[in-house]
Amino acid sequence: MLIDTHCHLDAPEFDQDRDGVLQAAREAGVAGFLVPAVDAASFDRVAALAARRDDCCFALGIHPLFVREARPSDLALLKERLKEGRAVAVGEIGLDGFVPDGDLPLQQTYFQAQLRLAVEFDLPVVLHVRRAQDEILKQLRRLRPRGGIAHAFNGSHQQAEAFIGLGFRLGFGGAMTYPGSRRIRALAATLPLDSIVLETDAPDIPPAWGAGRRNDPVNLKRFAAVLAELRGLPVEAVEAATGRNALAALPGLGSLRVREAGPLQGQSGPTDCGQ
Repeated sequence: MLIDTHCHLDAPEFDQDRDGVLQAAREAGVAGFLVPAVDAASFDRVAALAARRDDCCFALGIHPLFVREARPSDLALLKERLKEGRAVAVGEIGLDGFVPDGDLPLQQTYFQAQLRLAVEFDLPVVLHVRRAQDEILKQLRRLRPRGGIAHAFNGSHQQAEAFIGLGFRLGFGGAMTYPGSRRIRALAATLPLDSIVLETDAPDIPPAWGAGRRNDPVNLKRFAAVLAELRGLPVEAVEAATGRNALAALPGLGSLRVREAGPLQGQSGPTDCGQ
């Protein structure tokens, strides 16, 4: 039941060996993958990947660090693509307060517009929340999407509880593997297990054992082992729980087809993930 809830498999870093990367992850026990778009140009790429892979689903959205290249017509295109009913979430969307010239007012414009689309189509959202947790929480309380995942969560315990209270699961991955990431590791160890999902953010956020190299989805198996060690649980329990959590956060993942095990269970009426 291992599901990588955030991996950019359409990225050019995988152009030379994408199928091999996916096969390695499958052989390691990763059952499915969510591939979020980051801009309008990637909408077709992520949809095409999901259409040819029965273990991949996709989300559509405009990433906060891509809004300067975006146009209002991209939001209209997003709406039209969401009408097709194949995307399992709106994402990757959110705010980024880390980049000095990130143009937060423009990020806000696109973030709020995309939250409204998520509400209109009753879809969960996949959130980018870097150094912007409180402002994102403000908009979530105001617009009330149906929940989803706060990707690469690195906020405080209080902020974590606020996201959980709004129906979100929190994504943990490569950053959790560094001993120096004390706050993230403490959150991973102490938050309710049913609030946590696993992710790689491949090709980004490589783990401690692969610092400076491309991050691959195959690492998700070891991320589960790290989380299990932090919590003092059998790794099988962590894999099962985080898989269930992924299905609860993004019900459309229930349409993933796993060759060895048949359809993943946990949700009625899933989307078709590009099939």
